Amino acid sequence: MTGTGEPSRAGTPRRVPPRPLPVAVDTMGGDHAPREIVAGAVDAVREHDVRLVLVGQAARIRRELDRHGYIGKIPIVHADEALDMGEGALASWRKPRSSIAIACHLIRQGRASALVSAGSTAGVVATSRLRLKGQQGVMRPAIAVTLPTRPRPTILLDAGATADVKPETLVQFAALGTAYAQILLGPDRPTVGLLNIGAEAGKGDKLARRAHELLAGGSHGIEFAGNVEGHDLLRGRVDVIVTDGFTGNVALKTMEGTIGTAFTEIRDAMTSSPAARMGALLQRRRLQELRDRLDPDTYGGGVLLGLNGTVVIAHGASHARAITSACELAHRLAAGRIVERIREQVAATRTSRFGRWTHAERDSADRPEERAADRPTDRPADRPADKPADVPPPPRQPAGDTVPDREEPPATT
Repeated sequence: MTGTGEPSRAGTPRRVPPRPLPVAVDTMGGDHAPREIVAGAVDAVREHDVRLVLVGQAARIRRELDRHGYIGKIPIVHADEALDMGEGALASWRKPRSSIAIACHLIRQGRASALVSAGSTAGVVATSRLRLKGQQGVMRPAIAVTLPTRPRPTILLDAGATADVKPETLVQFAALGTAYAQILLGPDRPTVGLLNIGAEAGKGDKLARRAHELLAGGSHGIEFAGNVEGHDLLRGRVDVIVTDGFTGNVALKTMEGTIGTAFTEIRDAMTSSPAARMGALLQRRRLQELRDRLDPDTYGGGVLLGLNGTVVIAHGASHARAITSACELAHRLAAGRIVERIREQVAATRTSRFGRWTHAERDSADRPEERAADRPTDRPADRPADKPADVPPPPRQPAGDTVPDREEPPATT
């Protein structure tokens, strides 16, 4: 839906970008569901004007909305089932009517633009992959998380979606991270680093060395800055850090534990004596700013990239503030058309494993005169003159977006 703003000075109406479809919120996922989930959703609507649709057990959702005086103000879609926090990937098959599955169905129908859930990560990833499917050309999805670096955040992926990867998969992760950073951080060409055990190109195992070779080869639209090490994760050297899901998940949880321990030590030190408490009082504003910057609830959670839809996975222990941030993040990504950005970026990074171009073929495609000189002109001796040459099959058309950009139909209440 396209609207018009105030007329310009020349008398021509100024076009306003279409408002994204509502964000579907899984109200049944999380340790504190549905109370904290609904509270965060209400704050997202009230404070940030984010359009939402709440998915889950309708009676429980209405009770929570009544606590905030918001009955009838946010659409509700009923779901019979919910994934428990202890359930894994198989729950996506055992519970086809779960709140996560219904939310994915809304995205496929064009009634929602994104999904927010604080449920089991394994269950959310498995259900989303099953219901939304991977984008054409994407080998594996990846979870992108935001690291609290300065002067601006850093994107780390994969944080746990795909543990076993190929070098070509890491190149695609770089493409996914580039598209995500363009929307979240703003630069046209975000810098990308490969997480490794050393800065030199020859460091690491076969996976890291081959991935470095592919990323450094160019011709893929990625601004590769080389290897980064573990101590560079919070230094802000690059905009995007790429690694496999196993390493990324360990690195992320190590940082979260370290930051939590550091804050505990700081708090103990600043309350150990009257003089220390006085100093903490004088630095109260600066300490609060630091705490807000390092608080994971500020960033909304991880984003599952590479599917035909946007999926934001909040922490299982999320409270209302984290859900509000997750809803705002999902709305921002939908407005930035992250699915289309990823499709374009992945198309520019395909290598031979993706069934398209290798870097050498892409380079030769830019020099058609050389390809014409190398092409044989004589008919092969084993083909009769009256037999036509084999006609290549027509090229495959790229798959369209599964989420049409149109106004949401009336939701069930």
